[in-house]
Amino acid sequence: MSMRTKGTEQDWVWGGRRATFSHPEAKVWLDNMAQKGWTCPTWPREYGGGGLSYAQSRVLQQEMERISARPPLLSFGIDMLGPVLLEFGTESQKREHLPRIARGEIRWCQGYSEPGAGSDLAGLQTRATEKGDHYLLNGAKIWTSFAHLSDWIFCLVRTDFDVPKHDGISFLLFDMASKGIQVKPIQLISGSSQFCETFFENVQVPKTNLVGVKNEGWKIAKRLLQHERNMVAGMGSRGNSRKARYSMENQAKFYVGEKDHKVADHALRDKITRYKMKSQAFRLTLKRVSSETKVSSNPSPTSSIFKYFGTELNKVRCEIMMNIMGTQALGWDAEGYSERELATTREWLRSKANSIEGGTSEVQLNIIAKRVLGLPDD
Repeated sequence: MSMRTKGTEQDWVWGGRRATFSHPEAKVWLDNMAQKGWTCPTWPREYGGGGLSYAQSRVLQQEMERISARPPLLSFGIDMLGPVLLEFGTESQKREHLPRIARGEIRWCQGYSEPGAGSDLAGLQTRATEKGDHYLLNGAKIWTSFAHLSDWIFCLVRTDFDVPKHDGISFLLFDMASKGIQVKPIQLISGSSQFCETFFENVQVPKTNLVGVKNEGWKIAKRLLQHERNMVAGMGSRGNSRKARYSMENQAKFYVGEKDHKVADHALRDKITRYKMKSQAFRLTLKRVSSETKVSSNPSPTSSIFKYFGTELNKVRCEIMMNIMGTQALGWDAEGYSERELATTREWLRSKANSIEGGTSEVQLNIIAKRVLGLPDD
């Protein structure tokens, strides 16, 4: 029954060689779902998936929502790397990595952004030099989510400096336990340290770990970003459930009072109602687009629409929760504040990064303007 509760961030299961489980039932839940292939329900069975059709996977998702079941596994391997390997990986790479991703045995992180290459990702300078049967990797990445807890990394590197910047990039996979890798967590204002600086000094990466064609990694990078944006867009659906919306109203009644069974503050009630309308519209839009897309199809530039709207909506949700709590949202680590209040304050601070991670909101608006609406550059 504990897997039918929302849980906290500490209850999330990310898998990997150093996996931790806040409750024994979480491990049982993961193992049972992985055995059926339902951690990756639409992946082929030979790669550890469930082999379900799109319609079948939708039924599975709806049934899990109906019983308020937690996701058995959160994974960048599932949401980002896996789909890319299915499209671009060799048969050997698929069989080596996909089943372990589906079973939660390996935790992945993403090596994209660099100190001098964020929104201009193609300006990356991390260098991979050919040395016989391997590449020698030197450089640095930043904002590498959960790098200090991850087992492997999928990484963009420059393999040719004498061509236009988009044409000299390759996509590599390698073990974070490799010699020459140093990881330093970054302390955030929210108090967490999930982002890291990651340094590479003469790291040896076997050439067999190159995904796709050398110097043609930008195509893979863009595809993976589309998958990532779909994943990040899910932030906007955190408050979509009926239970979550009901909780927001209950919280408002608790802090500001109620009148005629409604939130007493008219302005706050209006904010909650507007949020609920946008949240419901977003949820239905995601479902409609998902149902119109065949499972074999890849995400399109419209993923930028969902990423932009979803992250902005999540920021609105956090702002409303802060408004609801009033001065009780000013606590950090002192008596007089509940755990929920302290957690909400930290979540609000963390939400400020939503419009930056996975591509800034400004970048998403440019993509929408050019690739969705077809507007001219000038």
